[in-house]
Amino acid sequence: MEKIIVEKKVLSENDKLAAEIRTELTSQGILALNFVSSPGSGKTSLLENTLKSIGDKLKIALIAGDVQTENDANRLIAAGGKNVFPLVTGGSCHLDAKMIDKILPKINLDELDLLIIENVGNLVCPSSYDLGEDMKVALISTTEGHDKPLKYPGMFRRSSIMIINKIDLLGTSDFSVDEVKKNARQINANLKFFETSCRTGTGLEMWFHWLLNEIKTKKNRV
Repeated sequence: MEKIIVEKKVLSENDKLAAEIRTELTSQGILALNFVSSPGSGKTSLLENTLKSIGDKLKIALIAGDVQTENDANRLIAAGGKNVFPLVTGGSCHLDAKMIDKILPKINLDELDLLIIENVGNLVCPSSYDLGEDMKVALISTTEGHDKPLKYPGMFRRSSIMIINKIDLLGTSDFSVDEVKKNARQINANLKFFETSCRTGTGLEMWFHWLLNEIKTKKNRV
C-alpha cells in the first residue's frame, strides 16, 4: 500500500509540473512532441531525416534522452541540429517532467517553433510520464512483432501518432502492416498512422507535411 501511495504522489507531482510546462509552451505557440519506442525502432534516424529536410525552415530544439551515452545527441547535431540538448538519465528507463524543466531555461523559447523530445527506448515506463508535450509519437519498426500494441497498450493508448518505420524491410519477416494497425486500433481508435523508411525515403514527405501543418496550426492558436 505504501509503495502505491508513493508512486501516485510521484506521478501527481510530475503531472502538475508537466501541465505548467505545457502551458508555457502553448503560450509561445510551440509544438512539443514526445517520441517513444522500443530500442532500435528508428527514432533517431527519423529525426535526422527531419532535420536534414525541414530543419532550415524551422527553429527546432531537441532533447535527446538516453540511459548512458550522448550518441543520439551527437548524431542529431551532425544532421544539422543547432539546439540539441543531451539528457543522460544514468540508468533511469524514462524521462520525467523535472528533467525537461531543468533544460527549458537553456532554450530561447521566444525563437522556437518545435520542441522534440526523444525519450529513452522503452515502451513501458515512458507511457506513464507526461513531459508537457502536445502528443506522444510512437514508433514501431517492421523488425518487431505486429502484436506490440497489444503487449504494451498503455503506450499506444496515450499516443496520438503511430509511425510504422523500416517499411523497406517488409517481407523479411512475418510482420503485417494491416495486423499492426488493427491491433493498434483496438487500443486507440484515434491513432493517426504513417508508414516510413528512413533508408529509402518512403513516406517521409507525408510525415514532413503533417509536421509543418501541425506547427502552423499551433502558432495560429496563439
